[in-house]
Amino acid sequence: MFALIFQRLLLEAVWDIVYFPIWWYTRGLGHATSWCFDLFKSGNSELGPVLWLTNLFTPMYGQYDWQGRIISFFMRLFNVFGRGLALLVWGVFCLALFLLWILMPIIIVGSIIYSLNNN
Repeated sequence: MFALIFQRLLLEAVWDIVYFPIWWYTRGLGHATSWCFDLFKSGNSELGPVLWLTNLFTPMYGQYDWQGRIISFFMRLFNVFGRGLALLVWGVFCLALFLLWILMPIIIVGSIIYSLNNN
């Protein structure tokens, strides 16, 4: 019985090692893509530059005179620029996480090979 269990565990371990790269670049990549896209969407919903852009010409605080409209326009324009820039930085961060997901196995295998060759 012990030999049968040991054989089964050994086969499962070998299969997991062989199947890991296939999973990483197929289903795992799909999960990573979905996760990074959801992370970007949550950043967009938090910052909301499109919402500020749609209300660009709406006066703030009910100030419908020309001074209120000018101040509101430039304040919202400044907000759209700042929030758009923050969203761009957030998008670059999300893209970097996605690229790290893709490159991580290659970096690890390269590091293992490099360390084995230096001994």
